Amino acid sequence: MHGGGVDTDKQNGGDTASLREKVQLRRGEKWRILKNIITVSVAFMVQFTAFQGTANLQSSINAKDGLGTVSLSVVYAALVVSCIFLPTLVIRKLTVKWTLCVSMLCYAPYIASQFYPRFYTLLPAGVLLGLGAAPMWASKATYLTQLGQVYAKLTDQSVEAIIVRFFGFFFLAWQTAELWGNLISSLVLSSGAHGAASVVDEMGNGTGGSHQEDSNLESCGANFCVVETSNNANLQRPPDSEIFEISAIYLSCIVAAVVIIAVFLDPLSRYGERRRGSISATEISGMQLLSATFKQLKKANQQLLIPITVFIGMEQAFIGADFTQAYVSCALGIHQIGYVMICFGVVNAICSIIFGSAMKYIGRVVIIILGAIVHGASIIYLLYWRPHPDHQIVFFILSGLWGIGDAVWQTQINGLYGALFRRNKEAAFSNYRLWESVGFVVAYAYSTNLCARMKLYLLFGVLVCGMVGYTIVEIRQLKKEKHLKKLEEIPKQQQTEADRKVIEEDDEKDELEEDIVVTHL
Repeated sequence: MHGGGVDTDKQNGGDTASLREKVQLRRGEKWRILKNIITVSVAFMVQFTAFQGTANLQSSINAKDGLGTVSLSVVYAALVVSCIFLPTLVIRKLTVKWTLCVSMLCYAPYIASQFYPRFYTLLPAGVLLGLGAAPMWASKATYLTQLGQVYAKLTDQSVEAIIVRFFGFFFLAWQTAELWGNLISSLVLSSGAHGAASVVDEMGNGTGGSHQEDSNLESCGANFCVVETSNNANLQRPPDSEIFEISAIYLSCIVAAVVIIAVFLDPLSRYGERRRGSISATEISGMQLLSATFKQLKKANQQLLIPITVFIGMEQAFIGADFTQAYVSCALGIHQIGYVMICFGVVNAICSIIFGSAMKYIGRVVIIILGAIVHGASIIYLLYWRPHPDHQIVFFILSGLWGIGDAVWQTQINGLYGALFRRNKEAAFSNYRLWESVGFVVAYAYSTNLCARMKLYLLFGVLVCGMVGYTIVEIRQLKKEKHLKKLEEIPKQQQTEADRKVIEEDDEKDELEEDIVVTHL
């Protein structure tokens, strides 16, 4: 329950810059918070059942003139622009809940464009999707982080551990979208004329693709180059009727996701949306709001996290576009993409919840090192492995390993942003989404121009740079924590002005934690 108790301190008549809201909550409110976390997670799962399923097929079903990958590149290019200009502005105008609803609707035209995929339909729809995506992700991250802070106060637990756990649960649900979206596409494509005979053969005795010409298989895997493999029968577009059926199902998923948020999600105002220091509580000009993302970029920790955040975008683009086309479609056929990617989604979902919970026992560093080793080893193996239909199990193993690595980045780096920049969540998550989107754009931009081998080399290089930057952040954080601990041990009257300023301006200090009043009624 929102116990009412709102203390408002207004200066200069109507100025709301110093607005301060006391959030009075009962202990039992924690169950309502968990309900809201589940609601957000389920809505995103339904939403991305549609988008992930569509995106994974783009490089294969819309391969002509690179339409599919170009449209995805446009999506993420628009997302980069959106991250810079829109999230803080839109969240303040619409509030977090309604930003989620409006942003989710922006995905519908892109799905609808699959009924008539042309450059002049897919690209504008991709732009709209990209513009809506940044406010949507920033709203989700702000909502989860703020509820994490409130829940931690209600249950007397570590804020960082709760935030990571909430992100872990969210990504558990979100990653299952990979399962549902790919299951829908695989069942439709496999039951149709395009895949039925081949599936029976492959699932029955493993000979479905063994009669392909060796020359076709030689051009798969790390040797795959889009321009040189257009004559491969496995890469032919399925019948329109099957694609239309898939798209109709996906479109209904988008509508369902919006309804879930609108009907079942409590507004963030219940948990101090307009607290002191938050963007929604501050009456400032539009240009100042737009500059919040750039101000965040001045912070050293943010700069150091850019390479690993770019890598997260690149590795997701690789598994969704390059692995599906160069390895799965090329050697097994388009109808098998969904089955292989289901493995990625299931492993990713399971690991998201495991890593989210394990973090408080083994620490963030160990988990992130595990992610780097898994992805690094997978990249090296993909460079030397020659995909063949007789070795189907290897496709699933690699897909699963990639899911383990992705689960590490999604839970831990998101959680790291939430913990490091708690005071400026909106701007921090805008930056996260911006640099992740840069990774997507880069990967999709060179998708049709570079062969798979060069893409793997680039991916490995960015991973190494990202881990170097992350390591420096952890070292800096350790030093800062020791320094703050020493300062806080000094009696207040003995603290210098500089000491007080360091404590007051700590990014991890958020007044929300002071403003939550727990009642025992």
